[in-house]
This record gives sequence, C-alpha cells and structure tokens, in this order.
Amino acid sequence: MAVKSPYITREGYDALREEETALWKKRRRVVKILAAAAAEGDRSENAEYIYRKKQLREMDRRIRYLQKRIPELKRIEGPPHNTEQVFFGAWVTLEDEKGEEVTYRIVGADEFVPQKNWISVDSPMARALLGKSLDEEIQVETPSGRKELLLLKIS
Repeated sequence: MAVKSPYITREGYDALREEETALWKKRRRVVKILAAAAAEGDRSENAEYIYRKKQLREMDRRIRYLQKRIPELKRIEGPPHNTEQVFFGAWVTLEDEKGEEVTYRIVGADEFVPQKNWISVDSPMARALLGKSLDEEIQVETPSGRKELLLLKIS
C-alpha cells in the first residue's frame, strides 16, 4: 500500500475522531448481542452469531486503523499566507480543452470524496495543481490520457 501524506483538514480530523468514538459505542452494543447469540448454543449454525463475529472483526479492523492513523495526522487549520497559489484545502476551478469547467477541493488522503469533487493531496491531479497560480496551464496524466487544464480560480 502506498504511503499516504499525513495532512488533513480540521473538518476531516474531527470527522475521523467522531467515527472512532461512534465505532467504540457501536462495538459495545455488538459485543452484547454477540454474547447473547453465543449463549444460544451451537455456534456453527447460528446465523446471528456468525454475522456479529464478522461485524465485530470489521469494526475492530477500522478501529485499529484509526488508532494508528489519527496520531500520525497533521491538521492544517487554515489557508497559508500566500493564497495566490494552489494550497492544501483550496477549492480550485479548472477549464479543460473543451471549455468545460470543474471545481475540486484538495484534501487529505483520509477524507477525499469523489462524489463531492474532493481529491486527495496524493492524487496526480492535486500534485499537478499544488503551487500553481491563476491562469496557469496544467498538464496532468489521467487514466484517460494526458489532460491540459487552465487554472481559473483558487479559493
């Protein structure tokens, strides 16, 4: 697995902490249900027991990940002094060769959401954008081939 950069927005950091807290609460409920299912007898044919064991394993895996990852993270609290160049946490509006505009937000590897156009700081697009200024042309290699984009807006 590729190394993820340790940067995260304040909102992303808070969301991970809330997820960890919620998982611990949910885990306690699942353990109680699992204990009740185990008390019913033959575990090999007990669907509730089997399902809850699987659920508990998945929750424990995510909790372990969060416990390891959260201390490694470096929260970026706000924009840098120079907001004329693309920075971590920025919203950027780009124009492609066809004249179509798209807006992305550059966020940490643990908080990207493609449906919201939040892209990971580790992505090829974000790496190509970081440090660029308005009206600069950017070339980025994508799965569909090389794209040339014009940087229209940074906020």
